Amino acid sequence: MNIMLVSVTERTREIGLRMAVGARRRDILTQFLVEAVTLSLLGGVIGIAVGLGGSHVLSYFAEWRTLIVGEVIMVAFGLAVAVGVLFGLYPARKAAHVDPIEALRYE
Repeated sequence: MNIMLVSVTERTREIGLRMAVGARRRDILTQFLVEAVTLSLLGGVIGIAVGLGGSHVLSYFAEWRTLIVGEVIMVAFGLAVAVGVLFGLYPARKAAHVDPIEALRYE
């Protein structure tokens, strides 16, 4: 959520300009929700890769047997996406409700 809030703050002028040339609130909301989902998807994929890699390294060097269950991976990935959407919704709504005039004055 903090990353998305910083992104909204840094791009206030861009948001104001897009709204001034005709973008609707729904367009701005969609833009930032897509960004949040993309970040969470990427984070989920990286997390799965690190988890699988760590499991293989642990089983190789420590000689422990590890069990990788596909359902658990899918649940973790689904939760990562859900958290991304949930915590991306507030910054996206905040961006969508920016006043174009104030946003264009923003430094």
